Amino acid sequence: MMLTRSLGACCAVALAACAALSSGAASADDNDAFSHGDGGSHGQRVKVMIISMFGPEGQVWLDRLGPWREIAVDGLSPDYPTVHCNRQDVCVMTTGMGHTNAAASIMALSFSPRFDLRHTYFMVAGIAGIDPQQGTVGSAAWAKYLVDFGIQWEIDAREIPPGWNTGYLGINTTSPTAKPPLDYRTEVFQLNTRLADTAFALSRDVALSDDAQAQAARAKYSYAPANRPPSVIQCDTLAGDTWWSGTQLGQRARDWTKILTDGKGVYCTTQQEDNATYEALKRAASVHKVDLNRVAVLRAGSDFDRPYDGQTSADNLLNYAAQGGFTIAIENLFRSGNPLVQDIVTHWGEWRDGVPKR
Repeated sequence: MMLTRSLGACCAVALAACAALSSGAASADDNDAFSHGDGGSHGQRVKVMIISMFGPEGQVWLDRLGPWREIAVDGLSPDYPTVHCNRQDVCVMTTGMGHTNAAASIMALSFSPRFDLRHTYFMVAGIAGIDPQQGTVGSAAWAKYLVDFGIQWEIDAREIPPGWNTGYLGINTTSPTAKPPLDYRTEVFQLNTRLADTAFALSRDVALSDDAQAQAARAKYSYAPANRPPSVIQCDTLAGDTWWSGTQLGQRARDWTKILTDGKGVYCTTQQEDNATYEALKRAASVHKVDLNRVAVLRAGSDFDRPYDGQTSADNLLNYAAQGGFTIAIENLFRSGNPLVQDIVTHWGEWRDGVPKR
């Protein structure tokens, strides 16, 4: 997986520390600013929980939707130990990067007595690598399928059998094209299609951020949509803790998504956390603490997952920051995700009992 997170990683802890100082911040004890208080015996009621994975992804929301009340939650990442909630019952949390941090933080949140999440809409909003045949740097993609790229067998690529085009194959299968038995039960998840479609409809026409550096990076690709301006799209996301770059690995990502979704999914973004996040929410849903029909996943392309013609995969990976996608991807998470957030809180009567039919 190739993401531009490390561009901001050096400042992520500092951003987490300063998040409480964002415009109009309120302390956890400033109950006068929020009429709901702690929501009674079930905890703080939440209409929308925005899930970010590291500091800059969360900060773009904290800078714009405050003032905030900070709520400390036992078991969250020590780098991001509080959840921020505003007067509209919109909250922002940051899990920490990778499968392990995501699962641990979402479990802590979901089972915390500080919140009532039974009617909450969860929106994962993070940056990702992007397939240049589906989108471009700055594009924002709403997913319908979450696919785990890490749960596979792997044979050394220098020793793959004749006739194989990859060293990857499903666990307990005999060829790269066979669908595995899904014994882990976390290999693939399907999100609520109505919610994904509604989120896309609300955001498809928003004006997205762009810059000259990203435009120059796109121009090196000879085909669309890689060389076109960013847009809001619908396609699926692949999770795995290994950052990768390469045309052959990218093709396996496409093929693996097709295999696990029975041909229905279309791979376009690569990240680290989303299957872990969803499984943690699924555990909470099994005891009626959350509703899995209220989970949306938005990923914005911060860099290309494979090189342009004439570029090496190593150069694509090692010089990812030169693609200029980090800043615009962070900004476009807000621009494409906020229409859904605002529609939910503004029309809560329509959303309270489930995704409205429109």
